[in-house]
Amino acid sequence: MDQSHQPKPIRQASLVSRTLSEWKTLALLGGPILVAQLAQMANGVIDTIMAGHASAEDLSGVAIGTSLWVPLFLFFMGALSALQPIISGYRGSNSLNRIMPITWQGLYIAAGAAVLIVLFLVNVRPILDALQLETNTARITQGYLSAFAWGIPAILVFAALRGLTDGLGHTKAFMAFSLLGTGMNLPLNYILIYGKLGMPELGGIGCGWATAISNWVAVTGFIIYLNRSRHYSRFHLIDDWVKPHWADIKYVLKLGVPIGFTIFIEASVFSVIALFLAPLGPVVVAGHQIALNVVSLVFMVPLSLGMALTLRISFLIGAKATDAARLNARSSLVLVMAIAAVYATLFFLGSDLIARLYTSDPEVQAVAGLLLAYAAIFQIADVMQVTCISALRGYRDTRIPMYIMMLSFWAICLPLGYVLTFTDWIVPAMGAAGFWIGLIAGLTSAATLLVIRLFWFSRQPLANLDVPATA
Repeated sequence: MDQSHQPKPIRQASLVSRTLSEWKTLALLGGPILVAQLAQMANGVIDTIMAGHASAEDLSGVAIGTSLWVPLFLFFMGALSALQPIISGYRGSNSLNRIMPITWQGLYIAAGAAVLIVLFLVNVRPILDALQLETNTARITQGYLSAFAWGIPAILVFAALRGLTDGLGHTKAFMAFSLLGTGMNLPLNYILIYGKLGMPELGGIGCGWATAISNWVAVTGFIIYLNRSRHYSRFHLIDDWVKPHWADIKYVLKLGVPIGFTIFIEASVFSVIALFLAPLGPVVVAGHQIALNVVSLVFMVPLSLGMALTLRISFLIGAKATDAARLNARSSLVLVMAIAAVYATLFFLGSDLIARLYTSDPEVQAVAGLLLAYAAIFQIADVMQVTCISALRGYRDTRIPMYIMMLSFWAICLPLGYVLTFTDWIVPAMGAAGFWIGLIAGLTSAATLLVIRLFWFSRQPLANLDVPATA
């Protein structure tokens, strides 16, 4: 018997063992990230429900205000998220002396971003006038944004410090203080919106104050924790203070700005689709919103795994373990495709039940159920694109993925969706389903191109990667 093939099962077993070990590491990193993401989503749900119980005008004011600050905020949050792979890479290369200096550059970026956002929010009146809002709704929107602006510096500093803790592999820290902020937001909303405990009844404006206060509580607790925890005994914000260093700020922005634009591209597409669908009537808009809410909720799992994958790959690249990084990236695609298969089955078989959980209106149920069936089709493409783009961020490749997302969403998804929804050029006008077919096409394009990019990029020698020299 030929003995040359005897070691092969051992190598295969070793590969399976390494893959399972990496999946366990991703789960340990990604679990707290998932909880933190859900906590942040919960803030929006809490604001919407509690403002809605105050009055329709309060809900409208909060909703309009949110739509104005979210895109700009997501852009800067994306830019700051570059700190996580950078710091994780420094940890992997054992260049620990570089961690606090780059953290301070992130804090300077956060400060600059806070100034820009606050100036925009307190001077938003011309936009509100252009929207021709009803007088009281405009007053609530302006009041909500002016109050919310006070918390902007806190939440951006919180995001910058997340780069430190997540980059060091301590994802539970940000999770804990995100939960603290959410826990504070609920009672503060109740007190300030409805005028409890002797406070004036502020309505939707109270949402802005509640969020601002809870943001400051969360970041203050986070800073105290960082200065007292033994895990960060060698990382001190005050003792390790450094001046602005423009080369490092430029490096963070070089990686982060494309991430911010990528997030903005995705967010803008869904906002634009909602605006385009508005003329089709409230039933269509409601059905679309239900399907979008369900898809966004389940997307948190692959998104959180993707964020953990960014941390893990950047660590391995910093440690010069390129083979392990490649295994991690490719095996993660297998993991998320299994997750997507579960989602697709759930949406295909349970779309009507899911729709009934959201509404008792049979017409809205029908629209939502149909759109969830389309959502089932793009699940694999959706999880693959977020996994690939997250892995590429770990490799510090952010510019080309940004262009891929621009092509897929703005050049394919939106034009095709519009044509299918409103015209008879290809098939008879399909209504809301047309935009969801556009999403299928756009996400499939993104997933295909990003997979090709990841497989090519993961085979590049270390010398070709944008990795700073170790210190």
